[in-house]
Amino acid sequence: MSVSNETTAAAGNVQERMIKQIASELGIGPGQIRTVAALLDDGNTIPFIARYRKEMTGELDEVQLRAIDDRRTYLKGLEDRKSEVIRLIEEQGKLTPELQAAIEKSVKLQEVEDLYRPYRQKRKTRASVAKERGLEPLSQWLLSQPRQGDLIGEAAKYVDAEKGVNTPEEAIQGASDIVAEGLADDADIRRWVRRFTWEQGVLHSKAKDADAESVYEMYYKYSEPLKRLPPHRVLAMNRGEREEVLAVSIDVPIERIVEELNRRTLKGPSVTRDTLAAAAEDAYKRLISPSIERELRGELTEKAEEHAISIFSENLRNLLLQPPVKGRVVLGVDPAYRTGCKLAVVDDTGKLMEVAVTYPTPPHNKKAEAEVVFRRLIVQYGVQLLVIGNGTGSRETEQFVVGIIHSMPERSLQYLIVNEAGASVYSASKLAAEEFPDLDVSERSAVSIARRLQDPLAELVKIEPKAIGVGQYQHDVTQKRLDESLSGVVESAVNHVGVDVNTASPSLLSYVSGINATMARNIVKLREEKGKFVERSQIQKVPRLGAKTYEQCAGFLRISDGKNPLDQTPIHPESYEVVGRLFKDLGLKLTDIGTELLKDKLKEIELGEVSDRLGVGVPTLRDIVDSLQRPGRDPRDELPPPIFHTDVLDIEDLKPGMELKGTVRNVVDFGAFVDIGIKNDGLVHISQISNKFVKHPTEVVAVGDTVTVWVLGSDLKKGRVSLTMRQP
Repeated sequence: MSVSNETTAAAGNVQERMIKQIASELGIGPGQIRTVAALLDDGNTIPFIARYRKEMTGELDEVQLRAIDDRRTYLKGLEDRKSEVIRLIEEQGKLTPELQAAIEKSVKLQEVEDLYRPYRQKRKTRASVAKERGLEPLSQWLLSQPRQGDLIGEAAKYVDAEKGVNTPEEAIQGASDIVAEGLADDADIRRWVRRFTWEQGVLHSKAKDADAESVYEMYYKYSEPLKRLPPHRVLAMNRGEREEVLAVSIDVPIERIVEELNRRTLKGPSVTRDTLAAAAEDAYKRLISPSIERELRGELTEKAEEHAISIFSENLRNLLLQPPVKGRVVLGVDPAYRTGCKLAVVDDTGKLMEVAVTYPTPPHNKKAEAEVVFRRLIVQYGVQLLVIGNGTGSRETEQFVVGIIHSMPERSLQYLIVNEAGASVYSASKLAAEEFPDLDVSERSAVSIARRLQDPLAELVKIEPKAIGVGQYQHDVTQKRLDESLSGVVESAVNHVGVDVNTASPSLLSYVSGINATMARNIVKLREEKGKFVERSQIQKVPRLGAKTYEQCAGFLRISDGKNPLDQTPIHPESYEVVGRLFKDLGLKLTDIGTELLKDKLKEIELGEVSDRLGVGVPTLRDIVDSLQRPGRDPRDELPPPIFHTDVLDIEDLKPGMELKGTVRNVVDFGAFVDIGIKNDGLVHISQISNKFVKHPTEVVAVGDTVTVWVLGSDLKKGRVSLTMRQP
């Protein structure tokens, strides 16, 4: 076999090993993993594969596809590191067949690093200095554990003032350092110590200044077993340590570890027994313990970060998929004190009509003047909803707005307070400056607040995902990993809903499957130059948008009122021929899409029999039928709309046992924050979410859910409200 063939065969073996491992970990068939890997390698996006390649993957969903992709990335990195380590050890002339086999069989990066540790080039250590002084043979004599002999006499042979060894005791110490480093580098010993520390270790935190007030007071004297630490506590203690408020350490039964090291090292009575026992204790306390503590805390942090990113991602997806409030003229209000309330009226399509500034809040308190402006805008533009950002001055602004609503009963006005997180980030961005070059930063913020009610997805995609403010400890996690995960969530949400190619902003288009920022700008530019797209095939005329990109994006781009009624559905152009044959079978025309006649005929078909006749898979036919029955459907419309208010509620109005309707604003490990119409969201602790045991709040609630809650109590001083979802 030639070298190139051997290399190809080896690569194939590695690929198969990875496929089998992923299949075992995820409980998915190796054939499915193999197919997904081939599709991803061929440049297909996850939303495209999930929607339009169901027959090939066995209907794997996006979550499963992303899990496969993530594990492939990790395992590819692992294989690359294995190859690198084998090469580095081989260059030293120390690679044995057994060592190579052990490295190749490793399934974790940590295992590979443990095996490489003895061969890694180290900076100067006590052991390396001892080796330079010629003490390695003495260390070998110590490890040979002779039953008879003179330790001091043997060590005296290595006394050499020129090498820096002045006494037999110094020689013994140097040789012991070499033994200690050898034990610390032993992969089996490290594996055992790591596992024992994980099982028996306790994480302690204490205050550096016990009298200082801080948000970390519950951790001033705190202990919890490592293996039971919840992710949010790991991240909280990490932050407290980083801010130099807390001192954090791992406690473990040292004597049991040293006992195990002695058991592995000492073979019986010998003249070197006590010296080796001391070296074993030194190996643990000086070398192994600090290293293992760093590794385990790193591992805890990594898992906690992944968990936090997962929760943030789930919250973000639920927020992005909130139902749009369509057909309403909205007055957006960005409240403030000194700089006044910025107002922006947007019509029912989101088009900006007018901006203004008023000063109804302290220190100006120009309520009469502000009322004139509010009334004029409401009447002139037929405003139906007032949307207030929840920032500084929102409470006073809300009270003022309620007064306006009560003074205009004939107009049936309602208001809503929205989370304005990220509005200031957007308004100061280059994108906002391009969209509204004539507005100042605060006026753009008011537009964003108004529009995020009309179409949360279209507006929120303009903001860096991590600035949207749903989640916990998002600033403490690895930002690259967070950005990757949240971008995937936004991409998933955008493609789930679909995008109107004739109205979408470049920001929204850039998240469509296969389309990057440059292509998105080119689509908008072509639309502005040539007019609206009237059929999907015209998208292929967009500069730099080739055949592969068109395949990936076409099904997710919608054209309303175009030449082909199928262009307003999620049906991919590659299936148009199938639809044509289906309509011929049914004796109908494309113009019958959306009619009751078509719906009735589609209800009667037997999917299995029709799919065989048309030569199309059942999953694809099922999606086609669903799309034909509900053309132009927005999946968000099936969710309950937000709760609108007409009156203000104060924290002072709350009484224990009071029943309220609220909207879930954020879900974290320890509970859910619910907007009940007061300044601060109330907290439903995880213990109050259900009468049944709940492992995590996301099992019961999601961002955007409308829930019934009862007041448990309130803290007027801190502005906190405790709620329950368990009916009293």
